[in-house]
Amino acid sequence: MKTPILEMKHIRKTFASTVALGDVDLNVYPGEIRGLIGENGSGKSTISSIAAGMQKADSGEMLYHGKTWTPGSMIEALSGGIGMIVQESGTIQGVSVAENMFLGETKQFPGPFGSIDRKAMNTKADEALRAIGIQNVSGATPMAALDFQTRKLVEIAKVVMKDPEILVVDETTTALSQEGRQILYDLMKRLRDEGKAVLFISHDLEEIMEVCDTLTVLRDGAIIRHFTKDEFDADQIRTSMIGRELQGDYYRSDFTPSHWNEVAVELRNVSFGEALEDVSITFRKGEIVGIGGLSHCGMHPLGKILFGAIRPDSGEVVTGSGVRITSETVAMRENFGYVSKDRDVESLSLTASIRDNIAIAGMERYAVNNFLMLSSREKVYVDKQIADLSIKCADRDQSVSQLSGGNKQKVVFGKWIGRGSEVLILDCPTRGVDIGVKRAMYQLMAELKKEGKSIIMISEEMPELMGMSDRLIIMKDGRITKEFERSADLSDTEIIKYMI
Repeated sequence: MKTPILEMKHIRKTFASTVALGDVDLNVYPGEIRGLIGENGSGKSTISSIAAGMQKADSGEMLYHGKTWTPGSMIEALSGGIGMIVQESGTIQGVSVAENMFLGETKQFPGPFGSIDRKAMNTKADEALRAIGIQNVSGATPMAALDFQTRKLVEIAKVVMKDPEILVVDETTTALSQEGRQILYDLMKRLRDEGKAVLFISHDLEEIMEVCDTLTVLRDGAIIRHFTKDEFDADQIRTSMIGRELQGDYYRSDFTPSHWNEVAVELRNVSFGEALEDVSITFRKGEIVGIGGLSHCGMHPLGKILFGAIRPDSGEVVTGSGVRITSETVAMRENFGYVSKDRDVESLSLTASIRDNIAIAGMERYAVNNFLMLSSREKVYVDKQIADLSIKCADRDQSVSQLSGGNKQKVVFGKWIGRGSEVLILDCPTRGVDIGVKRAMYQLMAELKKEGKSIIMISEEMPELMGMSDRLIIMKDGRITKEFERSADLSDTEIIKYMI
């Protein structure tokens, strides 16, 4: 038997009255990629973040190479040999790539008169980026100029350049294109082959079965079962995760495209920098329109333009009643809602409560005469969204930062559904959520469609695009290359031809 690199014994962690981990034991061995899987709130991110110094356990002990392991911070843990790539944004926008990578360590690049030798720092950052296969970014690049995926690759390079013995990857692949995912997979395999270890958290069962050597399933803060590679079985893993068989349809069961006759919103000849070129699309009420393509095809800026968050260089966004969408304020007044791919930065205030995050978008729904805010009415409004969406939390005043990824996403949905949004722009709506929450979201989308809502679903996940869309619009290099209607005969092979 191999000796474990890390031993976690009787680990317990609570948030208010919620038990995130209850008396959990976990060993991590050299030369393995160990998957962690479970529904949102199962405890997989919590146990990983405790190992990586992000937070402390309430009780229990950890041993790293047989010695007590109590890192006081992620920086301390990384310097000791355990590095973590967090689920959401782990970079600072206002500085360069190199300054992000060497945050708090710039003294190793001394310049004249106590300054920083930025050229040396940028060169070192470039070397770290190239070492994991990132060719198109330099250390001097402003972080704000990078998209969400590329920022995530920078985070990976930052952690890996410290040569960790255990790399924790928390839902990172949901932010990456296939090219970015391959960079990460190759890196994980390299670390394993060097006798190091990877803790890999993912909700993608197919992915986790492909890349992992062992798999640990958590449910409700407890470890349910460990699987070895030869024991991997999708049905058994799913049953272990949720403790029951999934009931009801996952995606839509019908294969007939349908919509109401009324136009909800139109994109008219919209262009934006190099991202979009003369794009026109009509979205109808009672219709789910999927928009897919590779990461840089232009679909993500398109979503922001629809919501008025960015102004196009030319063209316009017009509602069915003739109102031009020129800002987020106008979009909200016209009952638009927008779920961003970059959830923690653009859709939530992590320092605020569940109550504040949901209530802020719907004040006119519970205010008296659009003026007087009554706490009692606000509570009823928020509690309805918590109940309707089954948000797992201690209470409405719990901080959003303490929620799992799936429950955070439910809060974002609650913010827009609660105010009665008629047009919902969903950018990667199921990113980082488990199969149970995904099913609930798909069923919710189907119900909203029946109510006549217009749903614009931007996604990098082919199964959900095919499984939910009435129409599927494929983009490449800022242009529409093909439009498909819903059909049982539609194949991903046919669709992918128009993406690449």
